[in-house]
Amino acid sequence: MQKGQAREPTGREAAKRGFAAMDEAKQREIARKGGESVPAEKRSFSKDHDLAAQAGRKGGQSVPAQERSFSKDRNLAAEAGREGGKKSSGPHAKTAGSESPSKPGRKSADS
Repeated sequence: MQKGQAREPTGREAAKRGFAAMDEAKQREIARKGGESVPAEKRSFSKDHDLAAQAGRKGGQSVPAQERSFSKDRNLAAEAGREGGKKSSGPHAKTAGSESPSKPGRKSADS
């Protein structure tokens, strides 16, 4: 079974449809257009770290103190961070001894 193909309950491979059926280049082209459609003034968090931090604090303050489990349970927060790190690296997860495809001139975390 190829990567990304699901099985139907009958055991047959399901055919890709819609966006998933497009080749990778076409998907990237569509995704790029979506990013370009957002005006620069609405992409402010990527350009202004302080504004993003301020918004994050404001969002955190909107949650009642009794529901802020990460601030009360450091182990829970640490475990969630580890799990998130595993998920975000996906198929590109680093294995022992593998080289990172980092940008030229930058040291990887292993160096």
